[in-house]
Amino acid sequence: MAETAKIILDGKTYEFPVVQGTEHEKGIDISKLRAQTGYITFDIGFANTGSCQSAITYLDGEKGILRYRGYPIEQIAEHCTFVETAYLLIYGDLPTQKQLDKFSADFTAHSMIHEDMKNFFNGYPSSGHPMGILSAMVCSLAAYYPELIKPEPAKDDIYTVAVELLSKIRTICAFSYKKSIGEPFVYPRADLKYVPNFLNMMFSSPTKDYEIDEDVVNALRVLLVLHADHEQNCSTSTVRLVGSSLANLFASISAGICALWGPLHGGANQEVVEMLQQIQNDGGNIQKYVDMAKDPHKDFRLMGFGHRVYKNFDPRAKIIKQKADALLNKLGIHDPLLDIAVKLEEVALKDSYFIERKLYPNVDFYSGIIYRAIGIPVNMFPVMFAIGRLPGWIAHWKEMIESPATKIGRPRQIYTGSTQRNFISLEKRG
Repeated sequence: MAETAKIILDGKTYEFPVVQGTEHEKGIDISKLRAQTGYITFDIGFANTGSCQSAITYLDGEKGILRYRGYPIEQIAEHCTFVETAYLLIYGDLPTQKQLDKFSADFTAHSMIHEDMKNFFNGYPSSGHPMGILSAMVCSLAAYYPELIKPEPAKDDIYTVAVELLSKIRTICAFSYKKSIGEPFVYPRADLKYVPNFLNMMFSSPTKDYEIDEDVVNALRVLLVLHADHEQNCSTSTVRLVGSSLANLFASISAGICALWGPLHGGANQEVVEMLQQIQNDGGNIQKYVDMAKDPHKDFRLMGFGHRVYKNFDPRAKIIKQKADALLNKLGIHDPLLDIAVKLEEVALKDSYFIERKLYPNVDFYSGIIYRAIGIPVNMFPVMFAIGRLPGWIAHWKEMIESPATKIGRPRQIYTGSTQRNFISLEKRG
């Protein structure tokens, strides 16, 4: 007999089916709750609400587990290129050599943006934030590929638009950076792979070619892979919600970029570096800031500690910490902010306040240090997150579009405003 959950309302008992995932996660299907009872559930932030069934990413925050399509994140980070990871997330399996060769070749073929789009960059001030430019440019791609914005695209169309986005996002991001520093654009090269191609577009100049360092390439590869998907987070849920109206992939991804921009999401690694800079500028008194974070009367929080989902150590943070240490040692960089980060982690992990609340360093805590070492400016940190998260966004949009169970997103609310009242003319309002 199928398992059910019983809800008693106004003296009546209602039964609702229990659904179970492959990792034994359980949920109560309340899709008919309002129709049968007149009630809705109330869940601010949707922390206890499942909006879909998904086969893409498994996350267990209590145990610190993250898997892409069943593969542990530790194995993916060690062995997979970013292009392989993208293929895995979008299509469900690791690619064969033939599939990977075609996928990579198509990336190279679609890496250029239309020359007319360069005029868009000239319309933005050099002070414009790269995330705003990125969102606008991605949405603008719909105007250049109208044949790919069908309400129900075919498989070939989804493949093409996915490749277009994954390849062109590097070019758009690099061009926005060049615009901000007043340097000419550097075009993608057919002889370079995904990550070194991006680094070359970012850092080559008319007077100096960028010297590609394999350790730098590997560190950035790992960061992009670790950011590739993270289940139903704010930006991914945004992509699915916008896409549920049958909005095209360009528009849906543009909305996801805007959601990622916030300091509580993709902007968090920027907030971490700015916090470390603040501590350094204030003399490096780490204990002072730890005490401030614990003081309920102080409006200060340690950025990069704790996570909405993880109640254990973020598995991605362990990997990134090792990469940060190795990269800075290899490059011979002594970054005082890294010293502060290490000491801050040591103090916090020994403090009962953080231990009891399970406030462990998360992925944002060390990622900014790596970006600094590579030479990526702080305002580009959220953009790097967007590049990494793009495969996950595409995978979720594709999964949603192809699911017959998909409905347009339409959350309910509990109204707390005025009850009915009569209109008062302007003369009588006083």
